[in-house]
Amino acid sequence: MTTVHQVERSAIVHLGWDAEWEATLGESGATGEPGRLIRVERGESDVMTDSGEVRAQSDSLRSQSDLAPVTGDWATIVIDEDGNTTIEQLLERRTVLVRRDPGERGEEQPLSANVDVVFLVHGVDRPFRAGKLERFLVLAWNSGATPVVILTKADLAKPGEIDDLVGLIDAVGPGVEVITASVETDEGLDEVNRLLAGHRTGTLLGESGAGKSTLVNALLGEEMQETQEVRPSDAKGRHTTITRDLLVLPDGGLLIDTPGIRAVGLWDAKDALERVFADITAAADECRFGDCAHGKEPGCAVVAGMESGDIDPRRVDRYRAMQAELAELEARVTARERSNNKRSNTKRGRRRR
Repeated sequence: MTTVHQVERSAIVHLGWDAEWEATLGESGATGEPGRLIRVERGESDVMTDSGEVRAQSDSLRSQSDLAPVTGDWATIVIDEDGNTTIEQLLERRTVLVRRDPGERGEEQPLSANVDVVFLVHGVDRPFRAGKLERFLVLAWNSGATPVVILTKADLAKPGEIDDLVGLIDAVGPGVEVITASVETDEGLDEVNRLLAGHRTGTLLGESGAGKSTLVNALLGEEMQETQEVRPSDAKGRHTTITRDLLVLPDGGLLIDTPGIRAVGLWDAKDALERVFADITAAADECRFGDCAHGKEPGCAVVAGMESGDIDPRRVDRYRAMQAELAELEARVTARERSNNKRSNTKRGRRRR
């Protein structure tokens, strides 16, 4: 039975360390001191351990691998004979928030790890886009965490606007909790703290100017994150957060603030996609043909739903687009793996000669 050293690890308990992490550490075979990554930069990470905060390097192979460190990770660190502090091993993640890298290479890009709640932040001073929320919901459900929508700047809302937005959100994500927040009146702050009670970790996702950093400052009770005014013309702002920082809130919760996200590319998210579009997939199960393309086929329940008004045709279009995106990504990844295997086999053949 794994021994749990809660007292000896009193500092990192406040970062979410628990008996389950202690067991994971014991099973990992790692020998270094455990700690949580509170900031990750190129090749180096700030890690909070019971001994204090340290700056640790990542070895070149790990920093370029699928298990590159990310804010929120739990890891073990070691110090070599020259006094260099290095990440020895990343502990197996409970959850990981991942998107498709917006670059041309189309690779996986982890955003944060070991998160319990993904807060999807939308400012009421900007137009609501159902398609953007759908993509954020797919990312959130795919991570293994629970999505919650926060409507910021509620004090700027016109009469009835909040109720209208909640209705639109419920149509896109039935059952997803919605918090109305205003830093001017402190509305919604207690609800956010409630969801993070017990040293749980949340992360904020949203576009620049949505009010993420202002919300973080209100939760912290001090100006920790830089904020900027948004442009009145389009309610957009610059990226004021440039790194992903793990912050400890006064009420004991943990929050990862992230830079504003413009591109929400999906990554290996088929199950999450089916969950977000459960109304369409449920209708598809009733189609006469199993391979129905939901076009002109007879007995198509999806088409029938659109004709009756039960299913929004625009939502079907977005579902198809995301399906195609994931299929294209899967084909690209498969082709890259085949190419890498072929290259590897060629090298082995040359060595045999």
